[in-house]
Amino acid sequence: MEIRPLLGYRYAGESRRDISPVVAPPYDQISPESQDRLYAMSPHNIVRVTYPRDAADRYGAARQVLDRWLAEGVWRADAEPAIYPYDQTYAVGERPVTRTGFIALGQVSDYARGVVLPHERTHAGPKRDRMDLLEATAADIGLLFMLTSDPAGALRNATVPVGEPIAEAHDLRGERHRLWRITDPAAIGRVQSLMADRRVIIADGHHRYETAVAYAERHPGAGYKLMAFFALEAPGLTILPNHRLVHGVPGFDFDDLMQTAARWFEVAALADPLAACLDNRTIAVLSGPDAALLRLKPGEFDHIAWPRGTSAAWRGLAVSILHEALLRPLLGITDAKLDARTHVDYTADRADAIQRARDGACQAAFLIAPTTAEELQAVVRGGELLPQKSTHFYPKLLDGLVFHRLGERGAA
Repeated sequence: MEIRPLLGYRYAGESRRDISPVVAPPYDQISPESQDRLYAMSPHNIVRVTYPRDAADRYGAARQVLDRWLAEGVWRADAEPAIYPYDQTYAVGERPVTRTGFIALGQVSDYARGVVLPHERTHAGPKRDRMDLLEATAADIGLLFMLTSDPAGALRNATVPVGEPIAEAHDLRGERHRLWRITDPAAIGRVQSLMADRRVIIADGHHRYETAVAYAERHPGAGYKLMAFFALEAPGLTILPNHRLVHGVPGFDFDDLMQTAARWFEVAALADPLAACLDNRTIAVLSGPDAALLRLKPGEFDHIAWPRGTSAAWRGLAVSILHEALLRPLLGITDAKLDARTHVDYTADRADAIQRARDGACQAAFLIAPTTAEELQAVVRGGELLPQKSTHFYPKLLDGLVFHRLGERGAA
């Protein structure tokens, strides 16, 4: 992966160190309620550019806002090209964890080159939206979350933050994000050298990456995208499961489902879904007051009607077993229905999934184990894509810490 430093644009308002009021989650993580909250936090919150409110011309409105901010000096470019170390401190249970990476410009290329590896399929609608925003604003604001292997820790050592951060913020969940800056040409050259032969996996941002590839085809001078790079082996790579919330299935009945599933699964009553210990062959199912634990019977794995060409690594995922042994054959939820989002919603919060099943907000909640970093690598490096919504990387990266103007080059 070829990377470059950038002349980063950063918030230059009165509160320059704590920029919590002006940052926002990625656009696809913003609900109507959180959008309202972000708008209320500051007239300079970056959401006004990345996810503008409905208007006759949303994209034109975003451009006007950004142009005004730049003219007024609300956001200013740093004086020197830089790579930006970035860390996130958050809680896993009651244990604090820090994940450290760095932000730079990464060269975009077609997946066929094998430098950037995707792990999920994309849809046309979000890419059209992001392309229209890019064309209107020429601003590269949304960070792509990229993973690369760094078993010896050389890349992490070369990008260790030094001194006090230049900016910090707390996101809507209270997690802390901090930013530093590396401007020394020798240090930057060292990071570029370490990255030169590495492949990267997209953790979050497939739609934005593919949009960037298409944008670069239209604008040859814009072949680099704002990316945040993290090591697969480093502490803090937290992957949560996306639990499935099923709705709209005609004639759904929990008892009938359990009776049919008993052909392939051992079915047991589940008293405390919140405390259930799940692995790849164990799925918890809730519907109203009912709850059961399903464990795939020994020998039944090979009897599942797996999609042709899928590997053992793909078939071993908890989400694959859920889709191919329960949702598709027993509830008729096909890939087309998943694409249309007519029958399944998702949440990474187990307590939320349980509550929604108890309240009747869905017909059933299916709780699964998370995909691990090792499983992700095994599937992606084999050239496959994971099933939809297989991963929820936590915490999300923040928009508004630093951004890039497309077509502006920091340094080679």
